[in-house]
Amino acid sequence: MGSPFLLLAIVALIVGAFLPAAQANAPAPAPASDGTSIDQGIAYILMLVALVLTYLIHPLDASSPYKLF
Repeated sequence: MGSPFLLLAIVALIVGAFLPAAQANAPAPAPASDGTSIDQGIAYILMLVALVLTYLIHPLDASSPYKLF
């Protein structure tokens, strides 16, 4: 009566020991982003901020009646 349980335990130990090792040799998945798209997005945001600041600091017309500063 104890023999089937012993056999089942041995099979479970063998499968549990060798199954993760078989999947460990699989290649790693490719990265979703290599960082260049993130860098490009940050650069676009910084350029937009610089453009907005330029138009806020320098009025469009030097003889404009609107005095920002």
